[in-house]
Amino acid sequence: MSKIILDLCGGTGAWSKPYKEAGYDVRLITLPEQDIREYEPPENVYGILFAPPCTHFSVSGAQYWKAKDTDGRTLEDITIVSHGLMIIAKCKPTFWVIENPVGRLRNLLGSPQMYFNPCDYGDAYTKKTCLWGKFNEPKKSPVEPEFVYASNGDRYSKIHMSTGGTSAKTKELRSITPPGFAKAFFEANK
Repeated sequence: MSKIILDLCGGTGAWSKPYKEAGYDVRLITLPEQDIREYEPPENVYGILFAPPCTHFSVSGAQYWKAKDTDGRTLEDITIVSHGLMIIAKCKPTFWVIENPVGRLRNLLGSPQMYFNPCDYGDAYTKKTCLWGKFNEPKKSPVEPEFVYASNGDRYSKIHMSTGGTSAKTKELRSITPPGFAKAFFEANK
């Protein structure tokens, strides 16, 4: 029997892809097809990768926090986080990790175990990201980040320049786990 990996709110499955390619039994539980608030996990879960929606937590949207708090959007995502934590507590996996960009999820979970940028793991862009949990830190293989410059001279990470905007598609593209990090995390947490 292969080891079970739960990829909660995993979107494209990019983070769990190295596990799937190595023969693990990966269960991708992601919105909107599957809601973790209604998910009953199996027994003997080996690892949990949890990437709750960041739209209402990320510091890049801080100017909208008050409105999101008032109209209930923040609370909606807090329920997703709390259910993910309940799944982790129920499963007691060998390792578990929660990922989210820098923002106010720290107010709920405390200080992250670590921060990383994709360029720390071979993907040449920046997007400072927090990790909480019980896991082995992946070995870094840093590269210099590549930047693009706007017409006004401002410097941006290439991922933000090519995936700007508020459409569902660009939000999805920005949230895909960088392949270098996914592979390094897998190697450290097999």
